[in-house]
Amino acid sequence: MTKRVEIKIFEEKTVRTVWDAESEKWYFSIIDVIEILTDSPRPRKYWNALKTKLKVEGSELSHKLGQLKMQSADGKFYLTDVADTEQLFRLIQSIPSPKAEPFKQWLAQVAAERLDEMQDPELTIDRAMEQYVKLGYSENWINQRLKSIEIRKELTDEWKKRGLKEGVQFATLTDIITKAWSDKTTKEYKVLKGLKKENLRDNMTNTELILNMLAEASTKDISAATNPKDFEDSKQVARQGGNVAKVARKELEAKTGKNVVTSLNANTALQLNEVNKKKPKNKKK
Repeated sequence: MTKRVEIKIFEEKTVRTVWDAESEKWYFSIIDVIEILTDSPRPRKYWNALKTKLKVEGSELSHKLGQLKMQSADGKFYLTDVADTEQLFRLIQSIPSPKAEPFKQWLAQVAAERLDEMQDPELTIDRAMEQYVKLGYSENWINQRLKSIEIRKELTDEWKKRGLKEGVQFATLTDIITKAWSDKTTKEYKVLKGLKKENLRDNMTNTELILNMLAEASTKDISAATNPKDFEDSKQVARQGGNVAKVARKELEAKTGKNVVTSLNANTALQLNEVNKKKPKNKKK
C-alpha cells in the first residue's frame, strides 16, 4: 500500500488519517472519530462496546473494517482500527450525536478536496495553511511549519531509498534525531509540553521548529553523502544529523541564557498572543 499519513482537523480536534494512493481512499482512525462525536473520555471502550453490538446485530461492517499503523500519543506506531469514507458514513449512523451531520459534511469535504489536490498538488499546501490559520497560528510560524513538512518529506524519501520501512523504523530514527538535538525523546518532549495525541511539531516554537528542521535536513544530507547500508548505519547517521542541531542549540542557549526546548505549546502560545493583543498600548506623551 502506497500511503501517506496525515492529521485532519474537525472543529479544532485532530483525526488521524491515511491516504492510500493505490485504492485512492482515505482511511480514518475510528477511535478519533468516536472521541469527537461522543466527547467520551474513554472512546476505546465506547468503540469496543459498539463493535460487539454490531457483531450481535449481524452487521457486515464490523467484519470489513481494517487496521493500519498510526502514531499514538507516545510517539510510537500501533495498529489502529480504521474505516474508509463509505464505511465511516455507515458507522456514524450507529452513533447518536448532535455532531453527526456536521461531521458527515466535513467528511464529504475531505474526500472532495483530495480529488482536487490530485489535479493540483499546490492545493495541499494551501489547505494546510488554511487549517493552521483557522487554529490561530501566526503567518511566520505557518511558513516555518510548511517548510518543516517539506524537509521531513525529503528525509523520509531518503530513508525509503535506503530500504527502511515506515512505522517502527521511521519512528525509531525520528526519536534518535529528536533525542540527539533536544536531549529528549519524542515521548519526553511531548510530556514536557503536556501533549497527548497532538502533533509535537505543531506545538513547537519557531526556534524549536528551525532546529528540528536543521536536524532532519542534516540527517538527510549526511545519509545521501555516506550511503548507509542498513538500519544500524542509518541510526548512526540520525545521531550525527541531530548533533548538528544540538551544537547550534547549545550555542544559542549560551548566547541568550534561555532554554530552547520549553513547555510552551500551541494552546499556551495562542493564549499569550490573545492576552498581548488585549493589552492597552502605551500612548506616546
